[in-house]
Amino acid sequence: MQQPVVALESTLITHGFAYPDNVHIALEMERIVRAHGAQPATIAILNGQVRVGLSEDEIRALAQAPNVRKCSTRDLGIVLGRGETGSTTVAATIFLAAKHGIHVMATGGIGGVHRGHPFDVSADLTELARTPVTVVCAGPKALLDLALTLEHLETLGVPVIGYQTDTLPAFFARSSGLPVDARVDTPEDVARIVRARRALGAPGGELVCVPVPEEAALPAEVAEAAIAEAQRRADAAGIRGAAATPFMLAEIARLTEGASVRANMALLRNNARVAAAIARALHTLPTI
Repeated sequence: MQQPVVALESTLITHGFAYPDNVHIALEMERIVRAHGAQPATIAILNGQVRVGLSEDEIRALAQAPNVRKCSTRDLGIVLGRGETGSTTVAATIFLAAKHGIHVMATGGIGGVHRGHPFDVSADLTELARTPVTVVCAGPKALLDLALTLEHLETLGVPVIGYQTDTLPAFFARSSGLPVDARVDTPEDVARIVRARRALGAPGGELVCVPVPEEAALPAEVAEAAIAEAQRRADAAGIRGAAATPFMLAEIARLTEGASVRANMALLRNNARVAAAIARALHTLPTI
């Protein structure tokens, strides 16, 4: 019987962390997935070829490569057609994962509706609505408008599932105070919901939101103050679109003296563990 697989994105390697932290967290997530009974598959485009599962040497090379294009679904054909190297966002990762029969992905946070720019909506949400992959995260990135992101997910028909929580996690903080669509407490609970949706023929995937581990979480007021200041700086510099997230994450790291980075790494490790457990549960649960 084939081993369960967890897809991992590669933009955290090229745009999420500086070298060598990017290598360390990417390899650590892979080790955690393996330790919990699943096979990791970090996805990227290398020299015009889709790669589903990178070697350690390839991860190290990607982590130090200059000018790697951050690929959402829109960018895949461009990078492939030009023979370039690109890292994959959540949207591009689940698109490619589904094509290779992978049904679970672990990431830090998904994109969503940007604060103060409600027409700036991440393609992650659209892809979640049409691609049958279960995405495990710590909620949408906290620098987004979480309430509007939830509304958008509802409109698109994507269920937001709280893993051992009744409220939407706020990435660096454990709770946003916003309610989720359903709470689950075990990987098997998630698997039963996924199986029921697939049996119905419901389109798209599911968002499973796991709070950052308590020992690494930022107090909600500290995280919010840093996010608001980072947003002010981004607006003052005219930074929007794809450039906004990496700029703001770097500013938040400076404002919190690295606490946000430590929280980010902790939640990535935790999400890899939960995703592996869900992949195992899906692998063993009979089809409805």
